[in-house]
This record gives sequence, structure tokens and C-alpha cells, in this order.
Amino acid sequence: MKYLLGEKLKMDWKVAAVTIFSTLLLIADHYYTFTSYKYWDRFILYFVLPLFVILFFFRQNPKEYGFSFGDWKLGLIYTALAIFFITPILYFMASGNADMKTYYKGLLPGLPWTTFLDLIGWEFFFRGWILFAYTRKFGHDALWLHAVPFALAHIGKPEVETLSTIFGGFAFGWVAYSTKSFVWSFLIHWFISTFVILVAAGVL
Repeated sequence: MKYLLGEKLKMDWKVAAVTIFSTLLLIADHYYTFTSYKYWDRFILYFVLPLFVILFFFRQNPKEYGFSFGDWKLGLIYTALAIFFITPILYFMASGNADMKTYYKGLLPGLPWTTFLDLIGWEFFFRGWILFAYTRKFGHDALWLHAVPFALAHIGKPEVETLSTIFGGFAFGWVAYSTKSFVWSFLIHWFISTFVILVAAGVL
């Protein structure tokens, strides 16, 4: 019987719960619409629901999932450096790539609040909920592991952007891991998305 069943499974139930629930939320985001605006859907799916699980099912402090300012001095340095170095790259991509312009130019109405609501949930989901749950189990390997669903969630967006996300996900994860906060990766991502839309729409 032992040969047939193998060794007894030993799993971290919270890691399993985060993996299963996050996968279901990504699927729900892809196939369903819950409000009139996608950014509200994502705020609910990726921010409100994971926070609810942390508080009422895991019975943990959200700070354990990066829900704080963490090392804010380091966070400010990372944010400033990221914006400084990535801005010219973003401008080149958004102004010179036809797919980027086509995809993003229609997202101008409602800035910057549309990107704020969209990405604060997105970043808490990946750089808070998933990253810190995985970090406690897998250590530094969580930086790559959490970047995989992040990259897959970009399928359907411009190819040049999607190809970069496995590395971008690692970089965002490093910022969150180093500062013990998802806030700073959110601020960087918020800038990136808003800037790309402005460039694609011809505002900048």
C-alpha cells in the first residue's frame, strides 16, 4: 500500500490555499465581469478578497504579507532609481512599438485613478499575498516562483511587454522582498502603466 500511495504528503496548507485561490481569482478575472469597470473588478479580486482571507481565514496580520510601508527609506530610493532609469526605455517602447500604442492609447480616460485601482490590487496580489506566502516556504526561490503567474497573466498584452514580465516580476518582487512592503513596487508599476498610456496616447 505504501508503494502504491507513495510517501505521506506534507503540505503547508496556507501555501496551498494561496496557490489555489490566486489561480481561481486569475481565472475569474479572465472569464467574468463583476462591475462596469475592469479596474474595480481587479481591486475587488486582487486586493479586497486576499485581504479578507488573510484577516478572517488565516488570522494573520496583513503586515506579514507586505501590507505596510516597510523600510520606507529604501523603498523611496528604489522607486526613484527605477523611475529614473526606466523612463527612457518606456518612452522608446510606447512611442516606437505599434502594438503598444494600439493597446494602450485607448486607456487614457480616467487616469491616474484607473491605473491606481487596477495596480494597487495587482501588486498586493503578486507582491504581497503570493510573494510573502511563498517566501516563508521557499525562501529566495519565491522571487522566481511568484513571477511565473505574473508573466502568464500578461498573455494577451503586447508581446514585447509580456516577454519582459518574468524578469520584471522578479525585479518587482525583489523590491517588495527587500523593503518588506508591496507599496514601493506598486508605486513603480503605477508610474510605468500611467506613463506608457500617456505616451501611447500622444500626450507625452
